[in-house]
Amino acid sequence: MSFNPDNRQLSQIKATVFLICLLPAVRLLWGAYTEDFGADPEEFVQRWTGTWTFNLLLITLCVTPLRAMTQMHWLTRLRRTLGLFCFFYATLHLLSFIGFDHGFAIDEIAKDISKRPFVTVGFAAFLLLIPLAATSNNLAIRKLGGRKWQELHRNIYLISILACVHYFWLSEVSALLWPLAYAVAVAALLGWRVRERKRKAIPVPQIQGVKPLTFFKKKPD
Repeated sequence: MSFNPDNRQLSQIKATVFLICLLPAVRLLWGAYTEDFGADPEEFVQRWTGTWTFNLLLITLCVTPLRAMTQMHWLTRLRRTLGLFCFFYATLHLLSFIGFDHGFAIDEIAKDISKRPFVTVGFAAFLLLIPLAATSNNLAIRKLGGRKWQELHRNIYLISILACVHYFWLSEVSALLWPLAYAVAVAALLGWRVRERKRKAIPVPQIQGVKPLTFFKKKPD
């Protein structure tokens, strides 16, 4: 039997998720206050924000499979919070890179984006995240319409692939275990979606003179 919270319980769950998602930022603030960033503070901040961007991206991608497997449809209502926090940490990751490495000098940033492939890919992923974050509200859904909104937000699949490429390219050959683990997770989550799409595309066999049951109509992802 699946758990179906009432509105009060769901509000508490959403508040808990919000607070949990804040913890990595609290760790950064505490590290800045105590000067506890290790021998290379710039490296720590960049890796910490990048890791939590990817973590929240994966958790966001997990919502739909979990909803389908558990029939707990209320999980979808957590996806917006998770996605916006993913964008929040991606923004911190970008700011730490252009701030620490280039002192916010536009010309130096542009040169780095054009010359270093892992920077180019990471920047492309961030640009694709911007419209997703900007349209993560009910007004945007009404303005765009459900179908166009869904098509736009499917860019998260491309973003996840770019994030894998970005992670692989910036890692040393001797330290590819974590990039590989993230890539496997992304492949599994995208593979599940491909399988489900193929399964739902198979037409329901019809017996002559009997109409198919309409309550199995495909639901939007």
